[in-house]
Amino acid sequence: MNDLLLLSLLLGGSQHGYALKKQAGAIFGQGEMHNNLVYPLLKKFVDSGWVRRRSAAGRRGQTREMYSLTAKGNKELMRRLAQFTDKEAASENEFRLRVGLFFTLDAGTRKRILNERDQWLAAREEKFVVLEDNMELGEWGGEVVRFLRENARAERIWIASLRRKVERDSKNSKES
Repeated sequence: MNDLLLLSLLLGGSQHGYALKKQAGAIFGQGEMHNNLVYPLLKKFVDSGWVRRRSAAGRRGQTREMYSLTAKGNKELMRRLAQFTDKEAASENEFRLRVGLFFTLDAGTRKRILNERDQWLAAREEKFVVLEDNMELGEWGGEVVRFLRENARAERIWIASLRRKVERDSKNSKES
């Protein structure tokens, strides 16, 4: 997922590595993404032809490496964002990253991602019901299971509202 995040941060234009690691960290709720994660990924992207690197002068006279997404990189990013397997459906972060980038995806792909996450959540919700019905969870264990079940239910409600938005946006774009 870190690779998708870094590539997506380049959708807005060229950036230097320091800015990318600060933005990625902020999205994850941290100070910054670690150098040992950011720079090897950027090197991999450059080697793959997904990102172009060029040197530019910094504000204090230093040389900065600037990174920009290539057409090949944009195509790869779109391919990977549209890929949404059971593994991605089980990850809150994978799902939320894609929702945050829905502006780059077509309505059919958006609907498929929403449906797959919703199906995963429905199965999770059912597992919690089975736990509550068949296990002695105790007071505190019951609290945890109820909390998790309610979170799954709340996310399913959010997904239903996202589906309506996708439908509305799809309808409006057809009318235009």
